[in-house]
Order: sequence, then C-alpha cells, then structure tokens
Amino acid sequence: MNRLGYVLAVFFLVMPASVNAADTTIQMLNKDPGSKERNIYSPALVQIKPGDTVNWVSTDRGHNVEFVRGAYPEGVKPFRSALGKDVSYTFSTPGVYVFKCTPHYGQGMVGIVIVGETPDNLSEIAAKKYPSKADRRIDALLAPLT
Repeated sequence: MNRLGYVLAVFFLVMPASVNAADTTIQMLNKDPGSKERNIYSPALVQIKPGDTVNWVSTDRGHNVEFVRGAYPEGVKPFRSALGKDVSYTFSTPGVYVFKCTPHYGQGMVGIVIVGETPDNLSEIAAKKYPSKADRRIDALLAPLT
C-alpha cells in the first residue's frame, strides 16, 4: 500500500468515531432550581456512546468530580478533578461509572454515566453500598434500569 492509501485507510477508520462523538454537559449545583434538593449534578444520569465526552460545568463553586472507587469498569484509571473547575472526560470503555463530589459525597452529591447500550457492570454498581443519602440517590437513578 502506498503512503496515500495508508493515510486514507487511517482517515476512514478514525473519521466515523470523531464524526459521531458527542458532548454532554452536566452542571454542578448547590441547589436544584426545580426542587429542594441541594448539592446535585444536573442531569444526574446520562447515557452516552463510547468516544463521547462529558463536560462538568462548575455552575456553583465548591464542587468537583471524582469516580467512586469500585464503581466504574475494571481497567479504567481513577479520575478526580480540582474543586470549582470545569472539567471534561472522554469515555472510551463501556460500562456504568458512578461519580461524586468529594466534599459533598456524604450529602448525596452523586451521578451516573452509562457508556454503551448494555453495561456489563450494572449489577455490581447496583449492589455496591454507598453513604446513606448517596445510596438512596443511586438507587433512585438505577431503578428504571434494574
């Protein structure tokens, strides 16, 4: 294969993934404008395709994003952002990812990203125990899926 043929082959292999990739935005909020809930991600549950990016926007200060230990697919490296900063993460491994705000985890500030159609780790995520209010929120988010 000549150089041009190689470049075109690589282009067409990579191109569909980048064309189909999407961005999803999640806000980090002190209060849900539609309820009395405090310290929330909005939306708290998103489903995306592998290769898509989630952008967490620090709408209100004092929040961050961190994957909950043992609540994301095996082989994925831990992820933690700085407090009060917008952050993006591109998800390549299918599965369920539970994330938290480090300072507000005990107050139930959690969310879920589902990557792909049928996540292999859903039952493990649903069976895991989280701090009290976080556990209730995760159960409510997963209820329609389990």
